Amino acid sequence: MPSAIELAQGDPQLIAAIRRSRRLLGRKALIAAAASAVPLPGVDWAADAALLSRVVPQISAEFGLSVAQIQRLGPHQREGVQKAAAAVGALLVGKLVTRELLIKLARHAGIRLTAKQATKYVPIAGQVVSAALGYAALRTLGELHIKECVQVAQSVRHLLPPPEGAPRAEQPAAPSRLRQTWNRLRLH
Repeated sequence: MPSAIELAQGDPQLIAAIRRSRRLLGRKALIAAAASAVPLPGVDWAADAALLSRVVPQISAEFGLSVAQIQRLGPHQREGVQKAAAAVGALLVGKLVTRELLIKLARHAGIRLTAKQATKYVPIAGQVVSAALGYAALRTLGELHIKECVQVAQSVRHLLPPPEGAPRAEQPAAPSRLRQTWNRLRLH
């Protein structure tokens, strides 16, 4: 499967959004790793769910696909985004993140969270493995969401306003009066 950068096909705005999302995801994955290292079963699942419920909307916002951004669109535009998300199979694009959606995303990504729980019963090495699995699980789920956002953003680019903080494309300057007159004279 192609990476998110490959899916962006050289689009500078999408590539910038991917990089910002990956930096954010990296920070959150480190927090997930730290929570996974705690030897108490269940603490890491709660932390993973909390982190994912925060990071997914932030990633979506980088691409102009958060719930709030989509709500500001007109009905036709909203419908286009929803259809594109369904066509891509995007589970979390433009949706409020619930526990059920997070579980569905984890199943979709094929992540087995029970292995992470089982390692907690092995002293020291178990915490290291659990931390590595926690980091990898959050990164995998986040990367999957980034790829889905790229695919949806590409298919509905014409419907979306630029995301907050994204540089706006320069508008060509209107021709001067002298240029307009010159063009009319040339045509006659």
